[in-house]
Amino acid sequence: MPDARANTSRQFAAIACGGTGGHLFPGVAVGEELLRRDCAVTLMVSPKDIDQQAVRSVSGMSVVTLPAVGLQRGGVFGFLSGFWKSYRQARAVFAERAPHFVLAMGGFVSAPPICAARSFGAKRFIHESNTIPGKANRWLSRMVDGAFVYFPETASQLRAPRVEVVGMPVRPPFLQPMTQAAARTALGLDENAPVLLVMGGSQGAKGVNDLVVAILPQLKAAAPELQCIHLTGASGVEEVRRAYAAQNFRAIVEPFLVGMGTVLAAADVAVSRAGASSLAELAARQLPAVLIPYPTAADDHQSHNARAFVQTGAARSMQQRGGAPKQLLRDILELLRDSSQRGAMQRALAQWHKPGAAAEIAEAILRWPENRRVAAPGAVDFKSAKMGALNA
Repeated sequence: MPDARANTSRQFAAIACGGTGGHLFPGVAVGEELLRRDCAVTLMVSPKDIDQQAVRSVSGMSVVTLPAVGLQRGGVFGFLSGFWKSYRQARAVFAERAPHFVLAMGGFVSAPPICAARSFGAKRFIHESNTIPGKANRWLSRMVDGAFVYFPETASQLRAPRVEVVGMPVRPPFLQPMTQAAARTALGLDENAPVLLVMGGSQGAKGVNDLVVAILPQLKAAAPELQCIHLTGASGVEEVRRAYAAQNFRAIVEPFLVGMGTVLAAADVAVSRAGASSLAELAARQLPAVLIPYPTAADDHQSHNARAFVQTGAARSMQQRGGAPKQLLRDILELLRDSSQRGAMQRALAQWHKPGAAAEIAEAILRWPENRRVAAPGAVDFKSAKMGALNA
């Protein structure tokens, strides 16, 4: 087969990063770094709304929507059909222009492009953001040249020839300095009053919404000056708005907001799920948080993610199942009132933030030598001194 890459001097990278914001946004961050290094970049995403809305703001990269779907109970046929269609579409894209590199960020969109890239001579990589690797990455790790991970303890669970601990890529807005007062003013809030942020990840979380709504009367009584930013997800927004209005809270209640770098900069304390992307963004803004892991996440990986942060003093955590609203209320108020606790948590969060993660992945992909392909299985390169120290 003729090398389709001969048509251009620019190196071409495909990034499979759809399905959730936790896969998409880090993939976009790496893509932007590859663009800065004069690569051509194509993002491969899913048809889900979160992907389609997010890629509208992407510039400089082409976007391909693959018809892949996740594996649900009783949905094996749909999964296999989506995989086969996505595989064929990825092969068609690569036949037009063969990639030099393919990077998969995890999830159901990852596998078809990695499999399709094998016959085009492309180097293949995965990034695993969670402590417990997802099924797709566990399988793909056997057929890639290398893997990148956020949590050091993840490395031994992947079978790639080489695994590097690089941290978690975050979007550029989270790397730009912004004062709390400026962020609050940009959002139309009082710059002198404290702010609580509630977020359930890229798709919202009813369990988080319900727990917070349950404590609003007590929260208003204990902290009458408090302002809230509550991101509900697509469902439940009107119900949550009514709950805040009933307590006369100054609150921004939306399904989601685009400028999350500004949103996190405005807050004093957050209530959040424990997806890896959310944790990385909390760390980037050094925002103390009470984590409520998603109870039905695959392999309970959010609980493991939260535990890693809690063990280093970077967050507090509670379980949604059987979660007592009183515990959530107590944790929020203690963090709001005690600046020393917030300061200690912020210092711990700083150890989890690696601002150069996206650039490090881009550089590693571009400079990946052939001899890394024959490194001992399971070998780990703890390149990040900060992350290595956390694992000590």
